[in-house]
Amino acid sequence: MSDPLLRYRAEFPILEKTTYLISNSLGAMPRGVAGSLHQYAEMWATRGVRAWEEAWWGMALEIGNQIGALMNAPANSISLHQNVTQCQAAVASCFDFSGRRNKVVYTDMNFPSVMYFWEAQRSRGARVHMVPTDDGITVPLERLLAAIDEETLLVPISHVIFRSSFINDARAIVERAHQVGAHVVLDCFQSLGSGVHVDIAAWNVDFACGGVLKWLCGGPGTAYLYVRPDLAEKLEPTFIGWIAHENPFAFEVGRIRYAQPPYKFMNGTPNVAAMYAARPGLDIVSKIGERAIREKSIRLTSHIIQLADKRGWRVNAPRDAARRGGTVAVDMPYSQEVCAELLKRNILVDWRPKAGVRMSPHFYNKEEEIDAAFAAVEEILARMPAAVAG
Repeated sequence: MSDPLLRYRAEFPILEKTTYLISNSLGAMPRGVAGSLHQYAEMWATRGVRAWEEAWWGMALEIGNQIGALMNAPANSISLHQNVTQCQAAVASCFDFSGRRNKVVYTDMNFPSVMYFWEAQRSRGARVHMVPTDDGITVPLERLLAAIDEETLLVPISHVIFRSSFINDARAIVERAHQVGAHVVLDCFQSLGSGVHVDIAAWNVDFACGGVLKWLCGGPGTAYLYVRPDLAEKLEPTFIGWIAHENPFAFEVGRIRYAQPPYKFMNGTPNVAAMYAARPGLDIVSKIGERAIREKSIRLTSHIIQLADKRGWRVNAPRDAARRGGTVAVDMPYSQEVCAELLKRNILVDWRPKAGVRMSPHFYNKEEEIDAAFAAVEEILARMPAAVAG
């Protein structure tokens, strides 16, 4: 079967020598990143401090709008940060946890980094309610919705679960939160760019965040925060810095005068080099489009499940493609040891507790690469000493 997306393989040098099935952790680097970073270095070397007004100052808005277009966010509603924890810290800084409405609801399937942050907000008066999974794969929607009540302030939730690739029902969660006056912080790290549909405007999401280093192939150092425009106008974040000032170069003493959104939600000096690195991947993903990426993702992840089932290995991912993101975790025997051996063979995957070996094919992968990875697993298990392999 002809696969038009394979023409993009030439844009990713690492594919020449590796089987790259780890885009859920770090997307492959586009060839254009080297040139983009060279432009950054040349601008710094030749223009010096003038680079700020000539190029750098407006980059956060430019890159933010390019990301926003992928999620149907209004123009000028995305601020850039260095990681998702900082994004969620900016959101938390807008709210007071000392009143009756101080409950924070999320699930034990959230990414641990943000979980640590919200647990730490107990010192500010937050009451954290964590909804447990029943099977280690899915999030019990009815139980989650029931936990969101009139005392709930914020619902920081992963759109796609990092461990199992389960897709949460973002629309239903937002609707329930708004019924009781709460706000949703939707983490799109594992959805945006993977092909999973994201429509911030249609879902009326309050806040959304994520980063470019995974499915958007943008490298580390650039994360994004969406704030719904009506909220952006009235909220006053306290996790701020000079970039958030209305007149940053005046270096005024005392209380801040907020810049217009999205700069209002930024803090210190932005990571300019990371923004340069983010451009080529965003360009490619934008060009391909969500639908084409999603169609291929479903085909390849379904193929992984079929191969695992054929061998009797446990699949820790949703069977229903409509509820599954771009990753399939396979818990074959001695999966952690198998993962280590696969890495030695330049088959790049990762391993997570309670999941197994995570395989995350992207638009640049071939079905034959998945076949080869499974054949390698069989060979590794066959060669294991009896004492280890049982």
